[in-house]
Amino acid sequence: MALHRDRDEELENLLNRGGLWAVTYGDLMSFLMIFFLILFVLTLRGKVGMAKGLSDLQAQFGGQDSSPAIERLKDRGREETAAEQMKNNLFARGLQEFVTVDVTERRINVTLRDPILFDSGDAVLKAGARPLLHEFAASAKELPNAIVVEGHTDDRPIRGGRYPTNWELSMARAASVVRYLSAEEGIAASRLSGSGFAEFKPAQPNATPEGRSANRRIEISLLRRE
Repeated sequence: MALHRDRDEELENLLNRGGLWAVTYGDLMSFLMIFFLILFVLTLRGKVGMAKGLSDLQAQFGGQDSSPAIERLKDRGREETAAEQMKNNLFARGLQEFVTVDVTERRINVTLRDPILFDSGDAVLKAGARPLLHEFAASAKELPNAIVVEGHTDDRPIRGGRYPTNWELSMARAASVVRYLSAEEGIAASRLSGSGFAEFKPAQPNATPEGRSANRRIEISLLRRE
């Protein structure tokens, strides 16, 4: 009888351990299901719908507070959406020759090249520049990200005029854009900063007229959140 009792106890222990294993296996399958659902949503929605897709997925699981990783993905999705809107709206004006929108891991960079913003040697925004800056601002206002404006020139020295060197000219142009974004578009001044680099950060060699034209530019960067 004792032998049968020992065997029964051993069998019960084995079954109990098997039950615990089954519970652990079930948890693992649940985590894998959630992981593949996230991948599916990201693939289905694409970059433009990433933030909404993640919000929908969160709602499906009871609306629990998002993890930091999910929040970062939402931020990335909103930034990608803004970049796509900027590009589409600016290119719809037929200005691809003078406007580029580049997206990197650290920033969304809009480059506006000569002569669409300023007249030669001047830092007063042209009338036609305002609609272009508005297209940038319309998307940027939806985000809290910092905005950096950089002024750049070619390497030809200034002869006469209001600004004695390219340093002053590039800084004045950046300041004009910052002032417009704050005063006219209502972007918080705390989000904005401006700087001038004169001819010392060229995009192209200054050896040709085309290269010098490419270097006379304003770069507006929306800094991506970490």
